[in-house]
Amino acid sequence: MPNATVARVTDRIAERSRGPRSEYLDRMARARDDGPRRAHLSCGNQAHAYAAMPLADKEALAKTSAGNLGIVTAYNDMLSAHQPYEHFPEIIRRAARSVGGTAQVAGGVPAMCDGVTQGQPGMELSLFSRDVIALAAGVAMSHNTFDAAVYLGICDKIVPGLVIAAATFGHVPSVFIPGGPMTSGLPNDDKSRIRQQFAAGEIGRDKLMEAEMASYHGPGTCTFYGTANTNQMLMEFMGLHLPGASFVNPYTPLRDALTVEGAKRALAISALGNEYTPVCDVLDERSFVNGIVGLGATGGSTNLLIHLIAMARAAGVVLDWEDFAELSDATPLMARVYPNGLADVNHFHAAGGLQYMIGELLDAGLLHEDVRTVAGQGLRRYTKEPKLVNGAVTWEDGPAESLNDKVLRPASDPFQSTGGMKRLAGNLGTGVMKISAVAPERHVVEAPARIFHDQESVKAAFRAGEFTSDTIVVVRFQGPKANGMPELHSLTPVLAVLQERGLKVALVTDGRMSGASGKVPSAIHVSPEARDGGPLARIRDGDVVRVDAKIGKLDVLTEGALDRPPVTPDLSENEHGIGRELFALFRSRVGAAEAGASPLF
Repeated sequence: MPNATVARVTDRIAERSRGPRSEYLDRMARARDDGPRRAHLSCGNQAHAYAAMPLADKEALAKTSAGNLGIVTAYNDMLSAHQPYEHFPEIIRRAARSVGGTAQVAGGVPAMCDGVTQGQPGMELSLFSRDVIALAAGVAMSHNTFDAAVYLGICDKIVPGLVIAAATFGHVPSVFIPGGPMTSGLPNDDKSRIRQQFAAGEIGRDKLMEAEMASYHGPGTCTFYGTANTNQMLMEFMGLHLPGASFVNPYTPLRDALTVEGAKRALAISALGNEYTPVCDVLDERSFVNGIVGLGATGGSTNLLIHLIAMARAAGVVLDWEDFAELSDATPLMARVYPNGLADVNHFHAAGGLQYMIGELLDAGLLHEDVRTVAGQGLRRYTKEPKLVNGAVTWEDGPAESLNDKVLRPASDPFQSTGGMKRLAGNLGTGVMKISAVAPERHVVEAPARIFHDQESVKAAFRAGEFTSDTIVVVRFQGPKANGMPELHSLTPVLAVLQERGLKVALVTDGRMSGASGKVPSAIHVSPEARDGGPLARIRDGDVVRVDAKIGKLDVLTEGALDRPPVTPDLSENEHGIGRELFALFRSRVGAAEAGASPLF
C-alpha cells in the first residue's frame, strides 16, 4: 500500500483530472476499436506504404503478420547520445522478422543538443523543440499502418516530446528504447573546477577545451545526472522502458540485445496478441506519481517539473507544482550523482542503480506497485536487472543492498530525508529550486537585488568586478513568452566563483537552469513571467529579496516595490536570427512554466 502522502496526492490528481482523463480515454477507446487502418487502405495507399520494403516483408504484411512496428527515431550523429541510433533500425527490423513481424522507420524527429547551444541564441529554440518533436512524431504515426511503435530518443526535450506523441497515439502499444550513457571520462568535479578557474581568469581557453573534450569524449549520454539521464530514469519508473535498460553503455552486446527485446516486446503487446498494453493504460496518474517520486529520490533535473506537466496533459492527467512539492517532502534522497555528488551515472548503475532504488521505494510504500508497464503488470518487475546469458537476455533479481553507500543509500538511511526539489511561493510569484546539491546553510539568502535582462550582462558585471557583497542576481524576461525560456547554465561557474569567495548569492529568474545545475541556490521558472507583467518586472536594483528554501518563500521585502509599473524592455533582438523568427507563433501561444510551458495545451 502506498504511504499516506503518496495516496493523498494521487487521489487529488485523479480527482482534478477526472474530466480530461475521461475524455482522453474515450478517444483512445474509439481509436483502439478502429485499429490500424491497413485493412481499410486503398490499394494505392498500401502500395505507397510498402513500396520500399523487401519482398518477404511485403508478403508478411499481406498474409497473417505478427504486426507492423513503427520506428520513430531522433537519430543524428551530432548528439553523442543519439549517434548509436544510426544502427538501431536494422537491429529492430531483424528482431521483428524473427517473430513474424515487420518494422519500418515511420519518421524522424529533430533533436538538438543543449550542450552546443548553452549561452547561444539557439537555446531560445530549445524548449519549443519539445513540442516540434511531438508534432513531428505525430506526423510519423499519422500514416496509421502500425500495430505498435518503438521510440528512439534520450536527451533533454526529445523524450518529453516523444512521450507527448506516444500519449496522443495512446491506443498504440509503444516501447521506448534508450541508447545508454557514454563511458566515464574526466571526473565531473574536475570539469566544474576547471570551468570556474576559466571564469575567474586563472587558466586559458586551451585548458578549458582540453577538459571539455575529456568530459564529452564518446557515444552515449553525458554522464552527469542532468535532464537526459533523468529522462531515462523516468522511463523506467513510469514503465515505458524494459527493466534495467536505461544505463547500459552503447555498442555493447547487452545494449544490442535489449534493443532486440524491446522490439519483440512492442509487437508482443500489440492488439494482435494476448497482452495488449496501450500507452494510455501505462500513463495514468499513478505512473506520473511514480515518476515524480523517482525525480525526488534521485535529485533529478528541474526541467522535468515543466516537462512532466506537459507530458501528463497529453494523457489527460493534470499535475501542478504543489504535487511535486508534497511528494518531494515525503521522498528520501537516495542518490548522490553529479552535480549532487562526485559519482556519475555509470557509478550509480554499478552501485545498484534503478533496480535497487525501485525495490527500496516499493518496500517503503512510496511507489504504486499496481501499475501497467510495457513489461507486464506491476512495477516490481523493475527490480529485476538484465543479464546476457548465452546470447539471450534474462532478468535476474537486482541487488538487495547498495554496493556503494557513498553513491546510493537505502530509503531507511538516505542522504537526506526529503527529495531534491522545493516549491517557492511569495509576492514575487511561484518558482522552484533544486536543493539536492545546495548546502543547507545556503538554503536561505536575503540580499539586495541586481537586475539583469540577459545572462551576458551578468557575466560582464562579474568581469568588471561589480559583485563585492551579498547579492540576489535577478535575470528576468527569460520566460517562454519573452524568448522561449532558455537555460541560463553559463551563469553557474560565475555564481559559483562568487559563492566560493564567501559571498551569499542566489539566482532568481523566470528562465530555466540546466539539469546539471547544482550548488548555487536558484529560484527558477518563476511564474508569472516578467513578459506577462509578473512581479519580477517591477523590482529594481537594491530592492531586498529573500529566497527561503526552508519554508518555501520567494519575496521582495522592500516596501512599495510591487506598486511600481512593470518594466517593458525592447525584446526585438529575441525575435530574429538562428531560426527564432520561425517560433513567433509558439511564443505568442505558450502557457506558463507552471502549466508545462507548451503552446499545444
